[in-house]
Amino acid sequence: MAPYQTTPEVDNAELLALRALATIVGNDTLGPRFLSLTGLTVENLRQDAGERHILLAVLDFLSANEADLVQCAQKLDIAPNQLTAARTILGGSYSDQYQT
Repeated sequence: MAPYQTTPEVDNAELLALRALATIVGNDTLGPRFLSLTGLTVENLRQDAGERHILLAVLDFLSANEADLVQCAQKLDIAPNQLTAARTILGGSYSDQYQT
């Protein structure tokens, strides 16, 4: 797989996804549900938190449930559409990260 392009816009989207991940794992309800629905483990998160597939999983998880998206955006003090825009900027899909 070719490396993805890094631009300030991509860097900002990645940072926002990392902030969203911190919000999710710090929440007693969202954290366990995120792990359950994505199939990721705490070890995966420790090892690969900044990797594209984790960031996509975070943004896909939030995009799949409007209430979660709004809750996370409120915690981050941003508009929910900033999270969905970050998802668009990062492109691809969670499963694309595992194709060779």
